[in-house]
Amino acid sequence: MLNYWWVTRPKRKLNSIPDVLATFAELSLDQEWQGQRDSHLSFEDALEQAGLKRKGERRDQTGGGARTYKAWVESLGLIFTQESTGKIKLTLAGEAIMEGESPIEVLKSQIFKYQFPSSFSLSRGVQVAQRFKIRPFRFLLKLLNDPDIEYLTEEEIAKLIVTKAENETEKCYKYIVNNILEFRQKGDIIHEEDFFDKYKSSKGDVNPEYPYRHLMDLANTIVNWLEYTQLVKRDTGEVRILEDKRLEVQSLLSVSPPFIDRPEQHEYFQRKYGLDPKHKKDTRNLTETKTITAKIIAEQKIKQSYIAESLKQPITKITTALIDKIAEKTGFEDKLIEETLLKLYPRGSVGAFMTEYFEMAFKGRDEASDFEKATVELFQNVFGFEAKHVGPIGLTPDVLILSDTDGYQAIIDNKAYSKYTISNDHHNRMVHNYIKDLNRYSSYTVPLAFFSYIAGGFGKNINSQVMDIVNVTKVSGSAISVSNMIKLVELYEQKNYTNKKIRDVFSVNRQILLSDL
Repeated sequence: MLNYWWVTRPKRKLNSIPDVLATFAELSLDQEWQGQRDSHLSFEDALEQAGLKRKGERRDQTGGGARTYKAWVESLGLIFTQESTGKIKLTLAGEAIMEGESPIEVLKSQIFKYQFPSSFSLSRGVQVAQRFKIRPFRFLLKLLNDPDIEYLTEEEIAKLIVTKAENETEKCYKYIVNNILEFRQKGDIIHEEDFFDKYKSSKGDVNPEYPYRHLMDLANTIVNWLEYTQLVKRDTGEVRILEDKRLEVQSLLSVSPPFIDRPEQHEYFQRKYGLDPKHKKDTRNLTETKTITAKIIAEQKIKQSYIAESLKQPITKITTALIDKIAEKTGFEDKLIEETLLKLYPRGSVGAFMTEYFEMAFKGRDEASDFEKATVELFQNVFGFEAKHVGPIGLTPDVLILSDTDGYQAIIDNKAYSKYTISNDHHNRMVHNYIKDLNRYSSYTVPLAFFSYIAGGFGKNINSQVMDIVNVTKVSGSAISVSNMIKLVELYEQKNYTNKKIRDVFSVNRQILLSDL
């Protein structure tokens, strides 16, 4: 029995969940899972072919790797085993991801509903101690929102929280807060003498050189899951709520839904846990047997290939290039692929790519070019501008955009930092090289409507720094966090925004807020 929180981690990040789920759906849905060893091995093969699992010798040939990935998607409430047939089925949350809904929104909901006890935590081979009755990610968010705590480190999560946070009572919460504050002053000396006996790893051994390793590995994965929600970010070892997400966090914490009951009843629990944000109840009748035809199998393979592509690029419509790429991967005829994609994803699915875009905004200079190119794609494919990646020219902004419909151009500078501030050097570059020397890299004759910075987040003085550039150049300007940029992408299609709306949003002469969108 595990005497601490537990999340399974075939991969430490959740980015590949849609891909794994699609691979899983193709091979395993509507097949008997229990005892189907060949099916387990086929799934391992498929994961390796898709680059989702490392290739390697399988000494026991029992499909153990497949079972680990099955546990992963099951623990997040995306699949369940139907009691009456023993067959694997998608929950509504799993279906939503497969239908192209934003995996961030679906998985965010699943992460904050994640609880002990659950069907997964009680299962054989996991068995998290029954003293835990807690939603771990909600609890962590509550701590991060507490002005006495403000941030958490992986060490605090590993040594104090996953071992001692048993429930959501005020008494337990205060005990953990006091523990953290004491640990920050005194360190490991505060641990009880039998700490390693109480909280030993599932293997039961203790590595004398790295005695906390199993707990630190767990804490690292927990933070990765929490980061996936795009509400928090790790910076120099400290996990904090993103400033422009604080209201969303407080809103989320203000409602405390009841725990999901009957965790010992697998199908009942999973179907209740696996409700996506758009449903209150799972009323599907899944007992009817379907005849699996060659066309259904082909459609599933096309779906899988499409989802893999949607994680790499923002797809707003079904194009010839996309059809060709999927034809090359699957070997099916263009006509079948086009019919399938137009039926399943008529408007594409930008949301899947936004996990990647969010992460790019915090990676510093190393992958700045990817962040710039992704911004070009968003302005081009989502907002309908002509967009160019002009950064490589030198002494130029990263992105130049043109609105044919509204007759203006604008410049965007990407900054992959969590707290970007416009230094004196960057101020001069924007004024003299980018704005005043526009004709050096732009052949457009229409007026320059605005300049803008896109970053992970901004320093406290960003509004006055933007205004300084506006005052000198008489060109409107702004700064937008990657979180609000993602929100704008979501709203653009929902609300039928135009290039004029984009101009208004980006011309506020300060940081763009959620209320501006």
